[in-house]
Amino acid sequence: MATTQLEALPEPKYWHLKTALSEALDSEFTVGQILPNERDLAARYGVARATLRQALEQLELEGRLQRRRGVGTTVSPPRVGVDVSPAPDRWPGEPGDAWQTESASCPAAPAQIAQLLGLAAGDSVHAVRRTRAAHSQPVATELVYVPTRELPAGQEAEAILATLHLRDLKGQERTVELGSAKAEDARLLDRLPGAPVLVVTTRYLTEQGTAAVTVATYRADTCRLTFGDSGAMRLLAG
Repeated sequence: MATTQLEALPEPKYWHLKTALSEALDSEFTVGQILPNERDLAARYGVARATLRQALEQLELEGRLQRRRGVGTTVSPPRVGVDVSPAPDRWPGEPGDAWQTESASCPAAPAQIAQLLGLAAGDSVHAVRRTRAAHSQPVATELVYVPTRELPAGQEAEAILATLHLRDLKGQERTVELGSAKAEDARLLDRLPGAPVLVVTTRYLTEQGTAAVTVATYRADTCRLTFGDSGAMRLLAG
């Protein structure tokens, strides 16, 4: 088989450096330890500081490092394991839910959400904002979308979720994708807009069709999603 142009391209120098640095983090450094300054690191590995910065930025994106102004670059703790196992018989907001309800609004449904809910483009929906924390740090934010046909606009978040709890839940469909943090999600997660995130979209099904859709955004740098009984879950590559 002929070699494609992309296959023939060598890996960039910073990528090899990132691998070497990652191995050093595992063997030579402890969580919270401050790395040597850029000049010393560049001299140790025999690379330009620009190459070193690229490698450090990649490790930061992957959650291996934290850059803190006035402190320096430190080794990050292991990713937090966050259970996202499906609960086939439970609606969002039921007792024991790991999420904290924040607010409610009534925007026009985004195109993807309108399609999943069987709505026309521009139809309004209830949107309940929720957040989730682990070890006292924000790890996820979520929007629960419910058609306004379920109850009039202007309702409190708890009332919107309560309407779902009265219905007979028949099942869920769930997807996981790699995405980029939107402005509001980034603010709530203490990340920069465009930072890598894991997006979990869930459809809640009744005999009449899709009754609600949730879109949960998890920090990709600090979260490790864990699943129990995967059932009919579908995992999609981003």
